[in-house]
Amino acid sequence: MAQSRVILIILGLMVLLVGSQSFFTVHQTERAILRQLGEIKRSNFEPGLHFKLPIFQNVLKFDGRIQSLDSEPQLFLTSEKKNVKVDSFVKWRINDVAKYFTSTSGIESNAALRLSEVVQKRLKDEFSTRSIAEVVSGERSDIMTIATDELSTYASDLGIEIVDVRIKRIDLPDEVSTSVFQRMNAERTEVAKQFRSRGEEEAKVIRAKAERQREVLLAEGHKDSEQTRGEGDGLASEIYATAYSQDGEFYALYRSLSAYRTSFGGNNDVLLFKPDSDFFRYFKDPKGGR
Repeated sequence: MAQSRVILIILGLMVLLVGSQSFFTVHQTERAILRQLGEIKRSNFEPGLHFKLPIFQNVLKFDGRIQSLDSEPQLFLTSEKKNVKVDSFVKWRINDVAKYFTSTSGIESNAALRLSEVVQKRLKDEFSTRSIAEVVSGERSDIMTIATDELSTYASDLGIEIVDVRIKRIDLPDEVSTSVFQRMNAERTEVAKQFRSRGEEEAKVIRAKAERQREVLLAEGHKDSEQTRGEGDGLASEIYATAYSQDGEFYALYRSLSAYRTSFGGNNDVLLFKPDSDFFRYFKDPKGGR
C-alpha cells in the first residue's frame, strides 16, 4: 500500500512537471518562436497562453518594443571636402521574429551592427553630395527621409521594422570650429565697427542740429528779451515823465537827493566842488534858491 502511494505521488509529480513544461505565456511586449529539434515550427504568437510539446520543443522570446541604436558620432566628408561630425540614432523593432532569428541568431548586438553599417554608409553618401550649409540648415530632413527609406528596405530582410532615423546634431571638428569661430568673430567685429561708425556720424549730425537749434533759440530769446526790456524802459520813462511833469521842482529835489546819496555813500571818497555850485543849491536853500 505504501509503495503504491509513493508510485502515485511520483507519477503525479511527473504529470505536473510535464504539464508545466507544456504551456508558455507570451506577453504583449514580446515576440516568440517555437522550435522543434532546432527547426522553427511557429512564430509570431499572439499574446496569451500557448501549448508546446515538452522536451522536443522549446520557446525563444525576444523584446518586441522599440529599440534604440545610438551609434558613436562619425566623421563624414561634405561636397566641399570638409569633415563634419554627425551624431545619429535609429529606432527599430522586430517585425518578423522568424526572419530576425534566422538572420541575426536572435542576438540584438548583431542586428545593431548590421543596421549601423547600412545607415552610416547611407549618411556618408548623402553628406558627400551636399555642402555644410545644406546639411546644417535646409536639407537635413531630406537626408533623414532618404536614410529611413533605404534602411527600411534592407531591414525588412532581417525581420526588422525601421521606425525612424534621426540626426541629433552636426558639429565641425575642433580645428575647423576654431577657424570658423575666428572668421565669424572677425566678420562680426567688422560689422560692429560699421555700425559704430554710422552711429558716430549720426551722433555728430544730431549734435550739430541741436547746437544750431540752441543758438537760434538763444538768439530769438535774447531778441524777445531786449524788445521786452526796451518796451518796459519806454513805458517806465513815460510813467516817470508823466509823474515828474506834475511837479518839476520835486523832481529836481528828488534827483539831487539821489545824487547826494550816491556821492556821499563811501568813506574814502574825496569830492572837490565850488561852494556856490548848482550841486549844493539844496544845501543852501531847501527850496533850491527859488
